[in-house]
Order: sequence, then structure tokens, then C-alpha cells
Amino acid sequence: MAAPFFSTPFQPYVYQSPQDAMIPFQILGGEAQLVQIMLKPEEKVIAKPGSMCFISGSIEMENVFVPENEVGVWQWLFGKTVSSIVFHNNGQGDGFVGIVAPSLARILPIDLAMFGGEILCQPDAFLCSVNDVKVSNTVDQRARNIIPGAEGFVRQKLSGQGLAFIIAGGSDMSLLSSFLLVVQKNLDAGEVLSVDVSCIAAVTATVNIQIKYNGPMRRAVFGEN
Repeated sequence: MAAPFFSTPFQPYVYQSPQDAMIPFQILGGEAQLVQIMLKPEEKVIAKPGSMCFISGSIEMENVFVPENEVGVWQWLFGKTVSSIVFHNNGQGDGFVGIVAPSLARILPIDLAMFGGEILCQPDAFLCSVNDVKVSNTVDQRARNIIPGAEGFVRQKLSGQGLAFIIAGGSDMSLLSSFLLVVQKNLDAGEVLSVDVSCIAAVTATVNIQIKYNGPMRRAVFGEN
């Protein structure tokens, strides 16, 4: 693994896939973070466009458009990207990829196999993934949950049994993010948590989200939550 100038207290971690493949990665940086992933020959990483920071000489990049049935009309309406970048190690030895968060944020690895194979995220929470991770978009069709804009309407759905990296976090809990602070909440059955809608980074599929206006109508008119 390339030696960083400095790194966070996060130590290099080795992800073991369901197929017993070992993939080391390390999260580097402080307020602005990137994830560095080691790839053996023929291994791949899928990332959102514009997130690449550096790659080794054996890594090749390919721009792949998401099949139309995985994107949906709401992806187009809200101007979200419909392509992904595939980083493929075509060399004979190990290579590495550095994927950077687009803004000041925490990068957390989520092993989907540990959380029922599915989580729901904010529209732009997905950063990159290794192995079996499918990124699609879902629309909350319950009228009581819908507010103007994509924030409370369109969500990313990550499904599969692979390793996903998302901005701000994700687990079998609600994850709250405020600037660089990530709070992990484990909800018992029937437990209710009230939080600002823009602070929810990701939830598992078993969590029901109901969006409500807080306070008088003038707050909605003047753009307050």
C-alpha cells in the first residue's frame, strides 16, 4: 500500500468477501478523507464519477452507464449521475486505487452482508464499492413522507453482499451526520427517533421514515424545516 503523508487513527483493515477474497483498504486524511484500496490482479472497484484521486500504473479505468431499468426517471429528473467508473487491475501484481470524498465528510465502510443485504442512503451518499454491490434509486411513494426536493423523495438503495463505502456512514441503525460528526443509533423495535431530515445519512430497510414539518407553515414558506 502506498505510504501516505499522514493518516487517521484508522488502521489498515482487511475485508473478507463471501468468496473468501481478501481486500485490504485504509481510510486516510482528517477533515477531508479518502479511501485507499489494494487490488489483486483482475479485481475491480466501482466508484462514482469524479471521485478518483490516484491510481497505480496497472489500474485501468472504464466509464460504465447504468442500465436504464436501474436508474429510473427520478434519477434523470433530479439531475443525478447515471454512470459509474470501474477501476480494474489488469497487471500481474497488486495495484491500488485512491477514492476521495467530494467534500468534507467521513468515509465509512459498510459490509452489506452484515445488514440484511440492503441499506437506504441519501441521494449522493454512495462513494465506491467492492464485489457484489448494486446501486439503484428508490422513491418514497407515501404522500405523508414527501417534501419538496430530492432530499425527502429520492434515496439511493445499496443492495448485495459486498463492501460499500458511503459518505457519513451506515449500519443496522440510523446514522446522523453533522459536518464531520457521525452518530450511530441502534433502534429497538417500535422505538422512534426524531431528527432533522438532512442529517440522516443512511438507514437499513427495516427502519420506517416519516417526514413531518416542524412548526408553523411560515417556516415552510420561508425555507425553514
